[in-house]
Amino acid sequence: MTPPREPLADDSAAAATPTEDRGAARAAAARADRRGLLSAIAGAGAALLVIAGAFVVFYSEQSYRTVKIQQADAQTRILASTVTAALAFDDRKAAQEYVNALAVDPQVQVAAVYDASGTLFAAYARSPATAPPSTVAAPGARVEDGALIVVAPVQQASATTGWVYERSVLEPISRRIERYAVIGLLVSMAALILLLLAVAQNRLARANDTLAGQRQALAEANRSLLAQIAQREQAETALRQAQKMEAIGQLTGGIAHDFNNFLQVIQGNLQLLERRGVGGDDTQRMIRAAIRSAERASTLTRRLLAFARRQPLNPVPIDVNKLIVATSELLRGTLGEKVTIETALAGGLWRVAADPNQLENALLNLAVNARDAMPDGGKLRIETANAHLDAASSAGDALPGPYVVIAVSDQGTGMTKETREQAFEPFFTTKDVGKGSGLGLSQVYGFIKQSGGYAKIDSEPGVGTTVTLYLPRLAESPDATPGAADARPPLRGREDVVILAVEDDADVRAHSVALLRELGYAVLEAADGAAALDVLHRHPDVQLLFTDVGLPGGLNGRELADEARRRRPRLRVLFTSGYARDAIVHHGRLDPGVDLLAKPFTFEALAAKVREIVDRAP
Repeated sequence: MTPPREPLADDSAAAATPTEDRGAARAAAARADRRGLLSAIAGAGAALLVIAGAFVVFYSEQSYRTVKIQQADAQTRILASTVTAALAFDDRKAAQEYVNALAVDPQVQVAAVYDASGTLFAAYARSPATAPPSTVAAPGARVEDGALIVVAPVQQASATTGWVYERSVLEPISRRIERYAVIGLLVSMAALILLLLAVAQNRLARANDTLAGQRQALAEANRSLLAQIAQREQAETALRQAQKMEAIGQLTGGIAHDFNNFLQVIQGNLQLLERRGVGGDDTQRMIRAAIRSAERASTLTRRLLAFARRQPLNPVPIDVNKLIVATSELLRGTLGEKVTIETALAGGLWRVAADPNQLENALLNLAVNARDAMPDGGKLRIETANAHLDAASSAGDALPGPYVVIAVSDQGTGMTKETREQAFEPFFTTKDVGKGSGLGLSQVYGFIKQSGGYAKIDSEPGVGTTVTLYLPRLAESPDATPGAADARPPLRGREDVVILAVEDDADVRAHSVALLRELGYAVLEAADGAAALDVLHRHPDVQLLFTDVGLPGGLNGRELADEARRRRPRLRVLFTSGYARDAIVHHGRLDPGVDLLAKPFTFEALAAKVREIVDRAP
């Protein structure tokens, strides 16, 4: 407090003594008043300091307990969010590691995790005397026997999946009182009361700011942990789905591969019987019916191989818009008059590298499914667009980058969530018995995945369905498009051409030899690579090697062809296989310069392919 300023003496009034005396008296009284005021202020300051000291002790004690409870509660909730995944997956080892991590805090005596039923799941105790309770207590924070106990729930998607228990020791009161000794010193420093109070206030403000910052950091850490847990659960769900689809694919691919060999013999021999006119009209009618059934079975195996990503693809640069325009005419004849086809084709659409026949089959399967979902008719819409997917927007296991998008939409009955999750699985269908094989969407899925893209389904019951196909953009789009196919070569063979047929399956080999001889070729045969090389050595007139890719004896079809061409550079080679994971197929695509006849092949397909290679300049 600033005292009042004294008046200056006036020399001209020196003679006025009574007035000067009265002024001096008043000044003295004022100074006395000021001293009394200062004394009172000092006494009051000392009293206030004592009171303030007592208040500070009380406040600090309360603040200590509050802060301790807040810290323990925050630490417990962080542990609860950390062990959420461990409880969900019954991972006691992981939960124990999280609990043991609290050992770095010397004040934590006991930490435990309980499952939803209240049974002990994982626990840590600093000493055997402080073991965790066998069952969890009521949630909340409380002080018992000088220890702070906090119980917090473990929640996942608003459901309580467990409990976290923590017991911490409180600092003894004797040690805390030592920190308050400074208050006694403040009593003897009454003149500094305001400064000390300001300093204390500033310290308390800074401490509160620090606590608020820590609380905010803990909240951020908790939100980050919850986000990581959600991402991990999403990734684990996607991984389980991918593993399931891969396992189904391996199973179906293996079955389809074996069936291809069976169907090759059945279908081929039936065609030979038909060509030779065996039996009367009734016999021929039965043979034709058996051929049709074998062809349907062959179609099923091809679709299984497509889902399993085992079909050999022959990708070429494709203008998707042109392919859709060409396919629309076929779709109109297939879908009938009740379904209206509408297209919205984007201008400047990028090219893709894909097998045009398989892409056409995929569009046909989607259109047929859309028609079946609209029994009373409706609109089928096909749209195309260019799209760039980044890491955040890419779906499934698709890589970020440029894609050409094909969306096929209908106004049908739609799908439930459960149906959408199973729609791509082979043999899954919602159609009545006998009205669908359940392989249409699985063929689409396998072809798109094998082509480096991905497919997704958006659907709601009663609203309709949109199946979106993403195909990677062709990095280099050549100006020249593949030309039209040459005229079909004549089917009849040439007697001057000698063919070596190599096949380990005796029935398939006998069938292939019979077909080739039926065509008029001279045919030699071998069961494995070593025997084939011996035949080539003894018969230099062999012009065409017709070999299965998968051969026993340590020398597969590709290795046999390489060795044969090393000895005979002008030798022509035709591979046959019913499986895409062979030595001539990589990433589902034929190696450049390779001729392949996929199993099961028909008499006409074999005749055309062999004649094409025989007539080609070596």
